[in-house]
Order: sequence, then structure tokens, then C-alpha cells
Amino acid sequence: MLWTSELAEYLEDAPWPANKAELIDYCERIGAPPAVIRNLEEIEDEDEQFESIGEVWPDYSPEDDEFYYDDELNEY
Repeated sequence: MLWTSELAEYLEDAPWPANKAELIDYCERIGAPPAVIRNLEEIEDEDEQFESIGEVWPDYSPEDDEFYYDDELNEY
């Protein structure tokens, strides 16, 4: 699986908790890029319930968190 933050954003509003089939169905309905669906198809456990994108892609962090300290650095 090769995730990028741009691809992972398609799962932010997914109907959590969800399993692999539900996530693929959701992504097909919202018109997510084929790369998102391919990544989901690579999940091995068909029945595992995921509570959030963090469980599908553990390295994911929303953009807001990524720049949390930038404002503090610019103050000095």
C-alpha cells in the first residue's frame, strides 16, 4: 500500500467504524481515485472493523496537526 495524505483525505469522512468492503463501497460512491481503492483492496483481513483512518494507515496525520507549531515559531 502506498498512501499519501491526498489519498487518505478521501477516507476522513468515511462512515466509521467500517470494514474493507464498506470502505471500498464508500470510496466508489464518492468518486475516489483508483489508487485509494487499490490500497483498500490490499487489506488482508476482510472482516476487520476499522475505527478511523489511523487504523488503515497508521502514519496518517491531518494537515492541521502537521503545522501545529508553525505559528509558535513565527512569533519569535
